Amino acid sequence: MAEPRRVTVVGYDAAELLDIACVTSALESANWQGASPPYKVRLATPGGNPITCGTGLTLQAQTTLERVTGPLDTLVVSGGIGHEEAACNPVIVAHVRRLARESRRISSVCTGASILAAAGLLDGRRATTHWQWARRLADRHPEVAVDPGPIFIRDGNTSTAAGVTSALDLTLAFIEEDNGADVARRVARQLVTYLQRPGNQAQMSMFTATRPSENTLVKQVVDRITGDLSGDLGTVALAAGAGVSERHLTRLFLKHLGQTPGRFVRRARTEAAAHLLLSTSLPMTGVAARCGFGTAETLRQAFVDRYGVSPSHYRSTQASA
Repeated sequence: MAEPRRVTVVGYDAAELLDIACVTSALESANWQGASPPYKVRLATPGGNPITCGTGLTLQAQTTLERVTGPLDTLVVSGGIGHEEAACNPVIVAHVRRLARESRRISSVCTGASILAAAGLLDGRRATTHWQWARRLADRHPEVAVDPGPIFIRDGNTSTAAGVTSALDLTLAFIEEDNGADVARRVARQLVTYLQRPGNQAQMSMFTATRPSENTLVKQVVDRITGDLSGDLGTVALAAGAGVSERHLTRLFLKHLGQTPGRFVRRARTEAAAHLLLSTSLPMTGVAARCGFGTAETLRQAFVDRYGVSPSHYRSTQASA
């Protein structure tokens, strides 16, 4: 039997429990689903001490960070509200840097990217982190090309996941890379989640983000857009419905949403189409019509622009059945 794939997850006080659990649970599930060779996952902490997670729960370490030696298959650095203190801890940073040299694959979850950056492991690379911390990471480490958009980024043998549950998406990508799509699909079904969201899918959807409340008119127009995607949502029609000029409406959208009405509509329609592709069996023409795209080809162009893949590819690879 082949040697197990050794995976070390680095934790510390005030790490995020979900950052750790998404990785460990998915890999253990992969073992149940026939991963070969199996994963041998260990949580390593400074001194091998128990850690109190940001949620207040205590986790017992399985090994001592300072005593872990390679070769490792995968190194995962978790994030959490304690990440800044961890990134300033010379012991943690030094051992993460050491273990990275002995690992086939290096990764971080959420704000764990700040620890990789402190170790110099993201220099000259594209990386992501939780959108709330992206600006701070970019300011502190200008040598890192921080992109707050995608849910995960893979640059060479180094991967960074955006935040919390995106750890599951990245781990599923690792499982598929190691064992094939069938094992990854079975794990996703076991965990009752998507096979995996594409790495370039946006961290925040306009349907889950907070709607603008500073401007009543903008909120009314947004409500109209998201409430009837198949209607006439051209800037002329939206401005007329709001009783303002096209120029004024565009100025308000740029101020409060950072994009023009046309771009907002295109994004809303594309995200709605992504949902329909996975939740219904509608043909492409039906999805396009329901979301306000004139033709399936128009839908395809918008989808490729937004997600980097065609609608048909997205449906075939993301369906969990």
